[in-house]
Amino acid sequence: MSDDPTPRFRNPFRHYPPVTDRTVTTKVDEAVPAPLRVTAAYSWRLLVIAGVIALFIWLVMLLKALIIPMMVGILIAALLWPGFQLMLRARFPRWLAIATTVIGAIGIVTGLIWLVVWQVRAQLDDVQTRTALAFEQFKAFLLDSPLHLTAGDIDAYIAQAQEFLTEQQDWLLSAAGAVTGTAAEVVTGALLSLFILVCLLADGAGIWRWTLKLFPRKARPAADAAARNGWDTVINYARTQMLVAAIDAVGIGAGAALLGVPMAIPVAVLVFLGSFVPIVGAVVTGAVAVFLALVYNGIWIAVAMLGVVLLVQQLEGHILQPILMGSAVKVHPLAVVLVVAGGAMIARIPGALFAVPLAAFINVAAVTISTGAWRTGEEPDADLIWSTVPRERPRRNR
Repeated sequence: MSDDPTPRFRNPFRHYPPVTDRTVTTKVDEAVPAPLRVTAAYSWRLLVIAGVIALFIWLVMLLKALIIPMMVGILIAALLWPGFQLMLRARFPRWLAIATTVIGAIGIVTGLIWLVVWQVRAQLDDVQTRTALAFEQFKAFLLDSPLHLTAGDIDAYIAQAQEFLTEQQDWLLSAAGAVTGTAAEVVTGALLSLFILVCLLADGAGIWRWTLKLFPRKARPAADAAARNGWDTVINYARTQMLVAAIDAVGIGAGAALLGVPMAIPVAVLVFLGSFVPIVGAVVTGAVAVFLALVYNGIWIAVAMLGVVLLVQQLEGHILQPILMGSAVKVHPLAVVLVVAGGAMIARIPGALFAVPLAAFINVAAVTISTGAWRTGEEPDADLIWSTVPRERPRRNR
């Protein structure tokens, strides 16, 4: 027996675990059906992801004056990269290869613009005269049509249109000011894109090496492999898209020249530039060619021009895009349509232009990371993305 005469109190609940907030939470969770818990877990995670994406898009729209020139510079660098590599492999000095690449690209663009301006100036008066004649013929068609319009009705509609333009004069003046501001932004963006292009050609390896240091050390092999594969995909996209655009431009331009449609060279250049916006660009530029044929040459030449445009579009849609672009981008045509539409809604023409290469880059990078192909046990080599001559990685002794 114990010498302590004081009786001890025995806790009757000593065999039960203490009740805590965690216990209550666990009981509540168990009361919720498992499918509902799983759905809620997915829902809040998806909401967080959607919020991050929305914040990223908002930042891109806020910094569009910087983002768009940077994307243009990267896309042009991807387009010029194979030729730049060939010059370096031929033992060109780097500064000479950069100068040749940049000056050559500027010279080609300047030559195309000169051809467009020259032909527009040469045929503008004739096109204006034919346009006025076509308008008079259209008025005569309306007078003889089942609509039973009179010359007074047509003149009244024209007067209403002129009155509407007069009422909107202030808006037109403000729009002209906006165009002037946009032109200034375009010049600034073009200079910034040129500077970014030169920096990428001059020290792309250093830029990527610095960027790679922003990632955690353990994530660098995955980021390096994903970026390498994504960059290769962007190069393939730019090269293939240029080939497809050139075929479209030659086909529609040659058809316009053979049919006697005016401004065949400007039409071809417009088709070439518009083809870089998948699906939408080719349709719009083809409509311009058909409109010129209708105004200048009449209905039957316009029908023939429409046939040429449709033939070229069918060639692109059923042969060039599935065979060339499908293997280069590795993105399903439905995904291409959706990303182009989404990019156009978010950022209009720039969004539609950069939607496909950005989607292709993200797709290839995600596949590279998810498949675990980057797990080689070797240190990432930043020069492999930007180097002009690929080199073998050193093997470790195991």
